[in-house]
Amino acid sequence: MVSVALMVFDHRQHHLEGLRSALAVLLSPLQVAINIPRNAGLWISENLVARSTLITRNQALQKENLLLQVHQQKLAALEAENMRLRNLLDSSFKIGDRVLIAELVAVDLDPYRQQVTVNKGSTSGIYQGQPVLDAKAVMGQVTHVNPFTSTVLLITDARHALPVEVNRNGLRTVAMGTGRIDVLELPHLPNNADIKAGDLLVSSGLGGRFPRGYPVAKVTSVTRNPGQPFALIEARPTSRLDQAREALLVWTLDSIQGLNLATEPDTPAPEQGDVLP
Repeated sequence: MVSVALMVFDHRQHHLEGLRSALAVLLSPLQVAINIPRNAGLWISENLVARSTLITRNQALQKENLLLQVHQQKLAALEAENMRLRNLLDSSFKIGDRVLIAELVAVDLDPYRQQVTVNKGSTSGIYQGQPVLDAKAVMGQVTHVNPFTSTVLLITDARHALPVEVNRNGLRTVAMGTGRIDVLELPHLPNNADIKAGDLLVSSGLGGRFPRGYPVAKVTSVTRNPGQPFALIEARPTSRLDQAREALLVWTLDSIQGLNLATEPDTPAPEQGDVLP
């Protein structure tokens, strides 16, 4: 009865809070004494662990740390690849033509050739002469097509020539490969040609391979020798030819129409008496 009365009194009036606090202070040493055996057992188990157990745990943690580092490296590579793919997709939207993303699978190690192999071939609709770009500018063109791979000749190859024009004034010329990954030459421009370092070169559309308006290179140096009829002009490709891991294979409107016409069945010849529309 006393206990019930105290509970009701405490529940309604809250006058026993001070008493409860005083009792908690008085009983705290007893609680500490009761927990001494348990805390002592934990301390002994932590400090008297066998050396072999510690070595095993250390080795397991080292393996786990190594695996986590490997995963972190993969995540960094995936993040970089994701950024490259985003750049490629952004450039494909800017291009406005039909595009296909391909991955570089091999690089020609011949120092006199600048060509790579991509993992798309005739089964994906790739055709010889198809323009290839990266996220920045023109990379090259397809020269050989296999069912599942294709060879791309880079614009810096000594055998490659690309009709370009100066974006500032429309001056037309040809960008010739030099065999060096970062240098193009612009031959046969007279000394009085309106071109200077920093000018952006874009594809002119002449030649029928590359559509007009794709960035190609930036002029790096213009040397005018009065004793020579032509200026010595060099340019640096805008595309990252030595760093690219993915490439854009581009179908222009003309090439798509050409492919459609090539795949359409032949129209039967009109019989006698038929009137051609």
